[in-house]
Amino acid sequence: MRQVVTFDAYGTLIDFRLSDAVRQILAGRLAMDGVDSEEFLDDFRVMRFQAVLEPYRAYREVLRSSLQAAMRLHGIPHSPSDGDALVAAVPAFGPFPEVPDALRALKSLGCEIAIISNTDDDLIKHNVARIGVDFDHVITAQQARAYKPARQAFEYAYAVMDIPSARVSHVAQGWEYDLIPTRDLGLRRRVWINRYGRPGSSLYRPYDELPDLSAVPALLGAGHAA
Repeated sequence: MRQVVTFDAYGTLIDFRLSDAVRQILAGRLAMDGVDSEEFLDDFRVMRFQAVLEPYRAYREVLRSSLQAAMRLHGIPHSPSDGDALVAAVPAFGPFPEVPDALRALKSLGCEIAIISNTDDDLIKHNVARIGVDFDHVITAQQARAYKPARQAFEYAYAVMDIPSARVSHVAQGWEYDLIPTRDLGLRRRVWINRYGRPGSSLYRPYDELPDLSAVPALLGAGHAA
């Protein structure tokens, strides 16, 4: 019987160092008088989430518009090249150290592995190549014309994979993007990769919680291979 493990990509499989990229791109502008860089980066994070709740547009445009809005909010001079540089940084991000071995272990146990990601096809193909493991499916917001946490993004993925949600386990770091919206999808299992020690919530259980992917094969593999 087919069993599928789906993964969020950025922040779960891929070390999505977007804040580091922004710091490098803006450089001295973040040191301007009156600019709190951490508050700015947090606002940028929130604006990205708000942007994916709006009607679909390409992820590169989500990045550009959210960065520009956050810079305007904090009075930081903006140039169109800032957004271009941020988009260009995304394909260079590679996996967390434990990710390739964990994925290979799952595949060796007979699991299909898939990505469901809020991104564009031409961006994530480079990230996937850096992981170095063959995925059975790589499903993006561009294909679904919807971003997580929208239910449409997940249901599109299950339709593409031609599998009921009851035979799917989802593994993700994103709380608001993945853990909250998947509570009511009837998934076989949900695993929260809590890399940053965030508080969870009993309202969205049941879910398993792990600090990284190392123990995912042991947690899911036996049941999926059965």
